[in-house]
Amino acid sequence: ISVDTGRPYIEKGEIRTFNSSTSEEELVWHRDYEDRIIEPLHETDWKFQYDNKVPESLKRLFIRKGVYHRLIKGTKNLKLRVIKL
Repeated sequence: ISVDTGRPYIEKGEIRTFNSSTSEEELVWHRDYEDRIIEPLHETDWKFQYDNKVPESLKRLFIRKGVYHRLIKGTKNLKLRVIKL
């Protein structure tokens, strides 16, 4: 059974999968309620952007709670490990 969570990803434990068919409009600016580490599980052309910063290649990143950020869609599916601290 598939449940629509309203989120642009599927989450299983610490792993989030973003489909390449996700629309840019779904990848909204947001901030999180806890510090976290994100880490792509493969090479990717998806990008990461902090508010008021230039987009950067997606790599292992520490994101402080309350800091606005977003993902910028690449050409293939994306798998990330998200570690909530």
